[in-house]
Amino acid sequence: MKLFKFFLLFVSVTAMAQVQPYQIYTANGKKTSFEKMAKELAKADVVMFGELHNNAIAHYLQVKVAKDLYAQKEKELIIGAEMFERDQAGILQSFLNGSMEEQDFEKQMRLWNNYKTDYKPLLKFAKEHHVSYIATNVPRRYASLLYRSGVEALDTLSIEEKSWIAPLPFPYDKNLPGYVKMKEMFKDSNHANENFPKSQAIKDATMGYFLTQNLKPNNVFLHLNGSYHSDNFEGIVWYINQYAPSKNIKTITVVEQSEVKKLDKEHFNKANFIVVVDADMPKSYE
Repeated sequence: MKLFKFFLLFVSVTAMAQVQPYQIYTANGKKTSFEKMAKELAKADVVMFGELHNNAIAHYLQVKVAKDLYAQKEKELIIGAEMFERDQAGILQSFLNGSMEEQDFEKQMRLWNNYKTDYKPLLKFAKEHHVSYIATNVPRRYASLLYRSGVEALDTLSIEEKSWIAPLPFPYDKNLPGYVKMKEMFKDSNHANENFPKSQAIKDATMGYFLTQNLKPNNVFLHLNGSYHSDNFEGIVWYINQYAPSKNIKTITVVEQSEVKKLDKEHFNKANFIVVVDADMPKSYE
């Protein structure tokens, strides 16, 4: 009987080992390990972690990457995120430095619906280990204002409001493939005008600007954002290169495939590291 139970346990463990929920690849489609990726990330000035917002594996790996960068001690870790907007940066810092209770923080912040499951763990880690955590994103109402009324509408903002966005006029290249593709995707909808990619660009510009404003010597800045903000080394990455040229930037993107054992050609060169997640993995929200 004991031998039979052992056999059942062996079969179960073996079956579980054969289930592979994700695989990491280099830009050219070569399989790599988390350890090898982490070693390369530690050399960077900036690590852009492009997530799929409802992908649990992405959020798990974000925490794992942060803990690894924190543990190596050769560079001080800074974290920043799209999920927190510049006009609420003071509230975020009050929570992190302990001068605001968690319940007040959660009431006052415009938190994403998946904050508690997907972003709170890393914020908690930063708070417990006194890691700087920076709100980088533009207040969404200003991106909406630009979309509705054009970039000129940003000139009407107050001095304080302008301090929450990238300096005006912000650089913009309408020929960047990502912005061209965005406009093309919505050519038959109300989003077809040039204001649509520009409303995306003001987010990228603001995140890139405040990321670079918080870079320090001998630091590594880990930034969390939707993958479309950094895929193909565009978006935020392009703006970092405008505001602080010559920084060593490493990018990660997360994609979903029906099969993780091989990287689909369409994902080659999207990032320095591509995390392929089994498309059947449950989502953190629908």
